[in-house]
Amino acid sequence: MMTQGAGWWRRAVALTLAVVATPAAAQDDAAFQTYLATLRQQAVAQGVTARTADAVFPTLTLNQRVIDLDRGQPGGGANTGQAVSSPPFAPYKAQHVDAARIARGRQAYQAQRSRLQSIERETGVPEAIMVAIWGHETNYGAYTGNFDLLRSLASLAYEGRRRELFAGEFIAGLKMLDRGVTRDQLKGSWAGATGNPQFLPSIYLRLARDGDGDGRADIWNSEADTLASIANYFTDAGWRPGQPWGVAVTVPAGLDRDGITNKLVSPRCPRVFARHSRWRTIAEWRALGISPQGRWPADDVQATLIEPDGPGATAYLLTGNYRVILDYNCSNFYALSVGLLADAVES
Repeated sequence: MMTQGAGWWRRAVALTLAVVATPAAAQDDAAFQTYLATLRQQAVAQGVTARTADAVFPTLTLNQRVIDLDRGQPGGGANTGQAVSSPPFAPYKAQHVDAARIARGRQAYQAQRSRLQSIERETGVPEAIMVAIWGHETNYGAYTGNFDLLRSLASLAYEGRRRELFAGEFIAGLKMLDRGVTRDQLKGSWAGATGNPQFLPSIYLRLARDGDGDGRADIWNSEADTLASIANYFTDAGWRPGQPWGVAVTVPAGLDRDGITNKLVSPRCPRVFARHSRWRTIAEWRALGISPQGRWPADDVQATLIEPDGPGATAYLLTGNYRVILDYNCSNFYALSVGLLADAVES
């Protein structure tokens, strides 16, 4: 009896330990596979071919790393529309508008000059802006990311916080395969951006362009397609030809900042736009004592003021075209750096 009891006890303990020791990752992967069945149904219902679905879905496994990276992004919380504290712009500018990036940008600008001129004539998007976006997104193609896009997007969709967004991008990625893009090309950032301009799959489907006439929009290998696609994005977002993105300015010490505060709350990226003043014409800014550190836009151009390093440091007047750069990446530091890099590249 004691021997039988001891054996039963050991077996029970072993079974308990086996259950406890089952990795959480294995449980998550099982749930992930269950979710994929639903995602496959959605993809086929939205026009993805069964051939593509059959080729992709059996290869997918959960990528916990991208989920952790997404959860580690700056969070939201209530936003009152009031300006919030922010680190200074100067360190970011020093890192992203540095001598090496400017030098490589000038090389790319000169090497692609005839192509850039042709695209600018067609779209009105400045040559240097196209180059600056390319430089900021992937350092002129030096690094485009090595995450398996479909695995990343499926994992982020499974996680659920932004399921509609990531499931939609995953399905768009499958449609790219149906269009002839190879699975090997679908590499990029952990959040699903791919190619030289770092387009999400839905953006690729809508705005990627063939710039070299070979019948394909190859934003991974073709510089012509990369630049044409960036310009098409900017055109679609409302770029106004002939208008600069903005200009660096000096603000007088006595400026009445309360009188220019923007009281409106933007429905998109409210914390980004909370740092902007209300709109004034260039002529009105000049009358307030603002002086340019570069060439003024026309007097009737509307602009907002931003002081990213606080009073007493360089400030910027920003036109509607600055908002187009924000459409690409809704960050003041990013958009300012793109504008400044573009100015440096063509100087």
